[in-house]
Amino acid sequence: MSKIIENLFYSKVGQSLLGALGVKPAIELHRYQGETPWVTSSILLPQTPSSSLAEVLTQADIQFEVLHEGQDNRHSAALFDATAFKTSHDLTALKTFFAQLTKRLNPSSHIVILGLNPEICTDIEQASAMEALNGFTRSLAKEFGRKAIMANVVYCHNVNAAITTPLNFLLSHRGAYISGQPLYVDDSTKPTQAWQKPLNGQLALVTGAAQGIGAAIAKALTREGATVIGLDIPPAKQALEATLAPLNGIAVTADITASDAVEHVINALAGKKLDIVVHNAGVTRDKTLARMPEHFWDMTININLAAPMNITTALEQQNQLNDDARIICISSISGIAGNVGQTNYSASKSGVIGYVRKQAKLWANTNKTINAIAPGFIETQMTDEIPFMTRELGRRMNSMSQGGRPEDVAQGVVLFAQPGSHSLNGQVLRVCGQSLIGA
Repeated sequence: MSKIIENLFYSKVGQSLLGALGVKPAIELHRYQGETPWVTSSILLPQTPSSSLAEVLTQADIQFEVLHEGQDNRHSAALFDATAFKTSHDLTALKTFFAQLTKRLNPSSHIVILGLNPEICTDIEQASAMEALNGFTRSLAKEFGRKAIMANVVYCHNVNAAITTPLNFLLSHRGAYISGQPLYVDDSTKPTQAWQKPLNGQLALVTGAAQGIGAAIAKALTREGATVIGLDIPPAKQALEATLAPLNGIAVTADITASDAVEHVINALAGKKLDIVVHNAGVTRDKTLARMPEHFWDMTININLAAPMNITTALEQQNQLNDDARIICISSISGIAGNVGQTNYSASKSGVIGYVRKQAKLWANTNKTINAIAPGFIETQMTDEIPFMTRELGRRMNSMSQGGRPEDVAQGVVLFAQPGSHSLNGQVLRVCGQSLIGA
């Protein structure tokens, strides 16, 4: 019955009725299709870029055009460099530029505002102006969200090679379903990466890889050149093998909470070390707290939180991680905003964020990085089981008025896995279409 209602809802008749009530259908997002360069057309700038920003754009293979009076051609990306702002009066330039963009950006475009990390600003007024970029970007994203235009802010220490990969990502269709979010880039710089198959020759472990988001992550990493070891529970063996076989990946069945889980992974490594670890496996066991069985609580905490920490620690202690390994943990918007009946799940996913932030500090003087992704409402087999109206509300409760796709989360994983993302550490990237709750 739920599927019948949904089909009627999305039929021409259903959409016409909704249109008469003022409810417009969501604009379909453009998603990355393997383009090279990542940003396929010139981006719009408010003025001629500084020499350092021009160098970054050249390194990222991004063409640009400066906004001028009478210009009427449309763009799919825009970049505003606010790193030179000193006072609150400088913020007026944001209003001047972005007020002109409404008719100059295509649907599903990408906006990035570049600023200095407020924590490194020694002047109080400058720090205030830089923090203002965050609030401006979040509001701008909500204004432009109805046109499926995404806006994000990148905070840096300097305009240099450290920002090249995250900037290229957020200005391209790789960043679909990411909006209203800040990324903080540290000052570590290395040579820029290859833009085609940047993960060539790398070895990745993806837990919970049999289906859904995990399968999408395995496919995305393989497409970028990595060899994937997919791990899932024994009952999912058939689905896991079906996912990994076309990817020439390695299927490993094990319970990630078991004491021998890491041993199974090491056996699959065959003497090699891991470059990428994606802790995706997770469960939900929803009940209000008073009605929650103890084993629901224990299972959720053990799988979602304890297992990623234990596995990463064991791999590091046994020297199974390469020196510049990338660890990516899948958290959830539920871990940020909370949900009724999900005290166990929300606690576990919030704990993942705490783990990532602390581990990032412990690795600050190494080449290893660890980051988290917090998905919002993502269309998967799990969400297909949700009653239609509840599912439709989940889709609508964000600035894009639609659910995300597993590949949106997978692209976020690819961002953090890239060699050029060495300057991203301890980040929590929300892939949620700018959820209206908790984000």
